Amino acid sequence: MSVTTAQSNGKVPLHESAKAGSRAAPAPGSRLAEAFEAVERYPVLVESRERVIAAATAETARAGDIIEAVESDVALAISVLRHANRGSLGGGVAGIPAAVDQLKPAGVLAIAGTSPSFDFFEPSSGWELKPERFRVHALATQRAADRIGRVVGWAERDELAVASLLHDIGRLVISRLHPGYKVYFDAVSRTPEQRLREEREQLGIDHALVGGVLARRWNLPQRIAIAIERHHSDDAEGLAAMVATADMVAHYCQGEAIAPERLRGAAERCGLGNEALRDLLYELPLPTQDATRISEPCPLSARELDVLRHLSEGMVYKQIATEMHLSVSTIRTHLHNVYGKIGAVDRAQAVLLARDRGWI
Repeated sequence: MSVTTAQSNGKVPLHESAKAGSRAAPAPGSRLAEAFEAVERYPVLVESRERVIAAATAETARAGDIIEAVESDVALAISVLRHANRGSLGGGVAGIPAAVDQLKPAGVLAIAGTSPSFDFFEPSSGWELKPERFRVHALATQRAADRIGRVVGWAERDELAVASLLHDIGRLVISRLHPGYKVYFDAVSRTPEQRLREEREQLGIDHALVGGVLARRWNLPQRIAIAIERHHSDDAEGLAAMVATADMVAHYCQGEAIAPERLRGAAERCGLGNEALRDLLYELPLPTQDATRISEPCPLSARELDVLRHLSEGMVYKQIATEMHLSVSTIRTHLHNVYGKIGAVDRAQAVLLARDRGWI
């Protein structure tokens, strides 16, 4: 069901029907537009803003510190990606490192400094779906997605970080359209799929669909919009399956209801085996010493990263050439380019640098 259909059949302004006798309800289209605009003004955590300001105004601005602060905050991620993708047609910037590189520290500083904010202990932020509660689940999903990406060798890790962080943005729209809708707060007894069905039945729309619309509105790459839109689909594949698996793992680790068969099915579709899934469910609730996923934009091409990844697995040039259907001389050329781009002197250092920076 499309958002347009939901508007036309009268379900979007469901709670307004009770007010019809006292005053005219706003048009469905205008209410939806207002909800979209409210999400674009979603409050930034004060701590995130302060970290961006500190990093951007340091004597030597570190892109990695700015990226880390933005990737830990849903509102900052939305604003930074929106600004980086202005004028694009859904094929632009897919990750926070590339967005920060495009906007420069001064641009991110301006965004953070002019955004509305909230503190951990604020009694009210104007949102019924509390920003801190929303942020905690978004970050838990992003953390699970990053671990899954490492295990299965997912190449587009920046894209995965964005899709997992923003996977539930449609919930913010619905919470504005339907204040008092309490299904979201019953995650202990209802699985994500049960709550999604209730959205469709009671409201005529669902948060995954609305999230995809928002991503397209912001000109995010189509593959991210599709992943957000389809992360609850029975046949989700690729990036959508990665987000679906991470979302369910995050719910599980937060003590909330999931359907084990759905989790196993989504994990299988994204290449995560049963033993790896068990390890993930065991390890994620524990304190982690994992290195930060990324400290700066990756200057390497997808092909160069593939060569490094194969090197890290212990392959020699000839094996890599066979695996990638290239000549040995081409593999050597790719490595020579890698050394020049990241300042490595040999294969071992190149692999270590790439691992430390979260590229492989």
